[in-house]
Amino acid sequence: MQIRPENPSRAERFFQGWAHLTVRTPLARRVLLSRVIALPGYWFATGAGLIWGGVMSGFRLRREGGVIVASHLPRWAFGRGGTTIGAVYLTRDNVRPNVLEHEAVHRAQWRRYGLCFIPLYIAAGVVATTNRFEIEAGLKKGGYQ
Repeated sequence: MQIRPENPSRAERFFQGWAHLTVRTPLARRVLLSRVIALPGYWFATGAGLIWGGVMSGFRLRREGGVIVASHLPRWAFGRGGTTIGAVYLTRDNVRPNVLEHEAVHRAQWRRYGLCFIPLYIAAGVVATTNRFEIEAGLKKGGYQ
């Protein structure tokens, strides 16, 4: 089952086309989603998340619930109630155990897809209740239901 946004934006349509081409082309899928490509992308994203989260939080970083939590960030420094970049969860104060479980699934998604996670996530749509990555992470745990 594939869930798509009802009225996709221009960016969502672009990345849907990219995702469709990537997923439907066996060579592209094997290369872009291979561990050799995905894992360094995950490490890069984690490094970027550590730098951003560290600077924005005054280096108040801790490991909790399967992610590295950077809390006390200004609200403009992340999306929604929090955002996971690689293994780093950026938030102000949304650190309930069920939310951290949800974000740990996003960490695993980053690890699996590497930097391809960004266009794949956008292609899945900005509406959380129809985004396959949010559904996989658990809408209720993420505070969407």
